[in-house]
Amino acid sequence: MNRFKNNPTLLLLLLIMGYQVIRGGQSQSISAWIMDTLMILPGIVIGLSFHEYAHAQVATLCGDPTPRQQGRVTLNPFAHFDPVGLIALLFIRFGWGKPVMIQPRYFKKPRRDEFLVAISGVTMNLILATLFMGGIRLLYQLTPDFFMTSMGAIVQEILIQVVVINLVLMVFNLLPIPPLDGFNVLTQIFNLRNTDFYYKVYDKGFLILMLLIILNVTGRILQPSVSFLFNTLFNLFF
Repeated sequence: MNRFKNNPTLLLLLLIMGYQVIRGGQSQSISAWIMDTLMILPGIVIGLSFHEYAHAQVATLCGDPTPRQQGRVTLNPFAHFDPVGLIALLFIRFGWGKPVMIQPRYFKKPRRDEFLVAISGVTMNLILATLFMGGIRLLYQLTPDFFMTSMGAIVQEILIQVVVINLVLMVFNLLPIPPLDGFNVLTQIFNLRNTDFYYKVYDKGFLILMLLIILNVTGRILQPSVSFLFNTLFNLFF
């Protein structure tokens, strides 16, 4: 209980997850939920690992040794998973990895390099979504009968979910709300770092994000955006 008092956002997140579980339980069984979760796990592991790796690698290339010193320049998912973010992604389909720590004082051009670090994660998610959609197309061409089998249907669903999860991570992280990448991108574009607005918004960012999730504002943004991007990729390859 003391942990909840010291971290009210954690309590708020747990309440959101509880609400989602109750609402989900009204429309699908536990076994169906478990099966759905297993289907999206590969996409979660791939999406989060590559997203955070991209942040770490770009920061390293820009001259900051911190990510490498902290063991973040790796595709090992255990180096990048944030427990609360992973649970949130599993239960409410919005989540995050462990933020990559950077020290801009090592950058030659701080605003440019921080922008590159901020945009690298979502760029990686877009690249992955594109590659996996292309992979689905290639499998259809090479083994057209495979997807007609029960195993093929499972593989197809997993691959589609990899595409969807990466698009969700991309759009979600582009929301201009701290601590998401979108806010860091705006910070560098408009040079907000040393303004009162930056610190006021950043201090309340996680609470704002949780409230937007509760009010389903994020859902109203994500659903049409991800659908549009998925359909665009589908039409590109099929």
